[in-house]
Amino acid sequence: MYNEKMKSVSSDIVAKAAKGALKRRGVTINDIAEIVYEMQYPYNNGLTIKHCIGSVERVLNKREVQHALLVGVELDELAEKGMLSQPLQQLIESDESLFGVDETLAIGSVLTYGSIAVTTYGHLDKKKTGIIQRLDAKSGQNVHTFLDDLVGSIAASAASRLAHRIRDLEEAGEIITDKETI
Repeated sequence: MYNEKMKSVSSDIVAKAAKGALKRRGVTINDIAEIVYEMQYPYNNGLTIKHCIGSVERVLNKREVQHALLVGVELDELAEKGMLSQPLQQLIESDESLFGVDETLAIGSVLTYGSIAVTTYGHLDKKKTGIIQRLDAKSGQNVHTFLDDLVGSIAASAASRLAHRIRDLEEAGEIITDKETI
């Protein structure tokens, strides 16, 4: 029920919860940054993993990304516990190939970063790069129907963000090594 006296949830609380959800599911910022590095290094010789970590951190500060993570991880965890109603339980638990809500949620969060992010997400969704492959493997009791796609969307967004920031540096006559964080 809506209560006019309810305060909005602070950005810090939402950010902490989203990062906590990743950690709880065994995904680190560095895991995602490694994907970003693999995607962007061929185009940017001065790129470092530190730049990629910074970009992932910036993407994780976006509310759209945080909200998508919180919803997706919650659904994965509820499916692991068998707490969803049928047929949703089976669709998520089995990562049904025609169930596209996981990709839809991921694409929704990636749209903020433009066409480079969208195409990079599509590539990552098909190739299952880095930790995405482990999350998609469907091993044991773990359900990562949403998380594998969300990690891909975060990596794609961070890669796109870097591509745009690096272009801005180039247009200003600077190179990536001129800046610690971009």
